[in-house]
Amino acid sequence: MARAALFDVDGTLVDTNHLHVTTWWEAFRQAGHDVAMHDIHRSIGLGSDDLVARLLGEDRDRDKDEALSAAHTTLYATYFERIPALPGARDLLRELAGREWRIVLATSAGGAELAALRRAIDADDVIAGVASADDVAEGKPAPDPVHRALELAKTDPADAVFVGDTVWDMKAARAADVRAVGLLAGGIPRADLEEAGAQVVYGDTAELLSRLDTSIFAQMERAG
Repeated sequence: MARAALFDVDGTLVDTNHLHVTTWWEAFRQAGHDVAMHDIHRSIGLGSDDLVARLLGEDRDRDKDEALSAAHTTLYATYFERIPALPGARDLLRELAGREWRIVLATSAGGAELAALRRAIDADDVIAGVASADDVAEGKPAPDPVHRALELAKTDPADAVFVGDTVWDMKAARAADVRAVGLLAGGIPRADLEEAGAQVVYGDTAELLSRLDTSIFAQMERAG
């Protein structure tokens, strides 16, 4: 059975969380909603429908959800050509692939957004598959994206590690019985990631790469 390294994308491999905060804030503002950026930040990582529901509540006018999501997509798209990969991201993916880990991305992004993220990461040669928003019935924190990533990797939960930056990532990984590694690069506090299920937390992909030989990945390699 192949070992699989499953990765969230926004805030984990690319430095986009605060771009999402800003563009969601503007989308809400244009629709007449006053939503604090702090609250939006804590919701990044959820799919669009779940994010809007969490921030506006169940008594909102749901007929306007699609327009809100479209506004965010349009605003965020203006950054597609400038999305920066986080330090060490592509080198980490290539190093893990060289150690015979199967690399699969699990993200709520799809379409042109996903294409822009993949360009920023610049590691398509080692990415075995992508579980996108279009592939699952429910997004994180439900385990569906992780289950789909495992299917693409053709591996079992016991042979996989999921790396992400939000509590939603950690909860999804744990719900799928996959080891969870948290990163601080997305701006979520260490304690929150640990409480949500992270077995270990690193600053970013560069730190994880520098400590790879003492990480969960190395432990699993030595265990065979």
